[in-house]
Amino acid sequence: MRRLSLNARLALDDPAAEEVEVVLFMIEHAELEEGPIRLSTDDTEELSDDPYLMGTRSDWRGSDPETQPFLWTIASAIVPSDLDDASSSGSVVLENLDSRMVKLIRSVSTPPTVHVAVVLASSPSNIEAEWHDFLITDANVSAGEITLRFSREDVENEAFPPGKMTRNYFPGLHL
Repeated sequence: MRRLSLNARLALDDPAAEEVEVVLFMIEHAELEEGPIRLSTDDTEELSDDPYLMGTRSDWRGSDPETQPFLWTIASAIVPSDLDDASSSGSVVLENLDSRMVKLIRSVSTPPTVHVAVVLASSPSNIEAEWHDFLITDANVSAGEITLRFSREDVENEAFPPGKMTRNYFPGLHL
């Protein structure tokens, strides 16, 4: 069960709450020259005038709020479920606003790592929920949007039991 702050619980209970939940994404890959890509689903504050940038300042995962903000992008997100029987996967749909976005997606040869956090716009450094170490498994690009799906390896794909069932490893099986 996930723990929520009092502000998050009050916002969920109040249908007219002014509190906004923000999803933060950090995309990491060894081939990214400028470091991780930080994205936010909310235009919490103005970051600069020229160029005009909006975003969220948070210290999540060691980010410096002043020099490494999470840039706002027009996106919709499905965060991974915290239910036991649900798959641990999610997706983010970005508006395809610039051809450089597509070029960046097609430039990497191995799957990037994605970390996801949910925060409130009023307290972006207080993490309400977070998920780490997902891999982008699918990237669909169209003229209007980019859909990135991310997931973990399923538990069913893990070898169990590890090793061979021999007398040396499992002496109790051969009595």
